[in-house]
Amino acid sequence: MKKRTTFLTYPIILMGFVFIFTNGCKKDTTSTQSGTLKDLDGNVYHPVSIGSQVWMAENLKTTQLNDGTPILNATGNTAWVYASSPAYCWFNDSVTYKTSYGALYNWTAASNSKLCPSGWHVPDDAEWTALSNSLGGNNFSGGKLKETGSTHWASPNIVADSSSGFAALPGGYRTNGGGFYGIGILGLWWSSTQIIAQDSSTYYAWGREMSYNATNTYVVADYKSAGYSVRCIKDK
Repeated sequence: MKKRTTFLTYPIILMGFVFIFTNGCKKDTTSTQSGTLKDLDGNVYHPVSIGSQVWMAENLKTTQLNDGTPILNATGNTAWVYASSPAYCWFNDSVTYKTSYGALYNWTAASNSKLCPSGWHVPDDAEWTALSNSLGGNNFSGGKLKETGSTHWASPNIVADSSSGFAALPGGYRTNGGGFYGIGILGLWWSSTQIIAQDSSTYYAWGREMSYNATNTYVVADYKSAGYSVRCIKDK
């Protein structure tokens, strides 16, 4: 099992690279878009405008690609670890978590251009950065992105005001070894951007993390075989 790498504005060495991240600061401009959209399973999503982007206000729940191809439901550690195709699961392999938190997907699913409903896509790393910057940067945007209160987030859910309308939830994650962690205290979401190391290996991809005890949006790097939530962003 590998511990995730998380960082904000300082340089960190990962697989031979030095990555440096900075926080921008822009005016917070959000609004709720009219209408809803559905995936092929019939799950309903509400679009919300944040800055110049339009995001879904819920985690993705689909069990099939937008062309009708089923996504592997990888239950049990063995099935998850050895999945070589797009795969999903519910936290603790229990569908009771579906309604609130959506599915957890491996990166093979998250990088598939057909995972989101037509006209939408999994955001790349730059689009996540733009979202955070539009809400004051990584050090502050988590509070504006998280759902308020303690219905889903553990207390104290620091400075969560959900002013963006994004309503981020703590759906936890699945490790590359198959274990489940973090429900109620962590939310983690994939980007579609992989990490290419100096030796040309591509085991890792970028994601984002929010916590019950922080105002931050953390940049994370994890194995592609981990299971994260997915938020879709509208095509421009």
